[in-house]
Amino acid sequence: MSEPLHRRTVLRGAALAGIACVGAAACSAGGSGSGSAPKAPTQERELGAASEVPVGGAKLYPDEKLVVAQPAKGKFTCFSSVCTHQGAVLNKLDKEVATCPLHGSRFDVATGKPVHGPATTPLEEVPVKVKDGKLIAG
Repeated sequence: MSEPLHRRTVLRGAALAGIACVGAAACSAGGSGSGSAPKAPTQERELGAASEVPVGGAKLYPDEKLVVAQPAKGKFTCFSSVCTHQGAVLNKLDKEVATCPLHGSRFDVATGKPVHGPATTPLEEVPVKVKDGKLIAG
């Protein structure tokens, strides 16, 4: 026969389990200020006409969580639009700078690099090509 559990033993075990869960959550991607963001999907997908992205500007694709820039005629760059600070999706675009609504981080959409914090990590680059006049990301 096993011995009965004492209340103190049960409470101590529950407290240790709670500490382990909190520690695991803090260390996971997307934890407060972790500097990492969810990875962008890698499968190819059509975004639309390449002509929709202005030369010297960019276009947000909110459903795909992507931003595509055309820094020079015919040259396209694509990045995840998930902020690397805490994972919010960039929602404002001013020519070549995209802004995060959560804490105001701003990113150069041609390079993906942060130009204003609190984010310090660049956006994740996503391959992009033009095929039959359409942008294909992934």
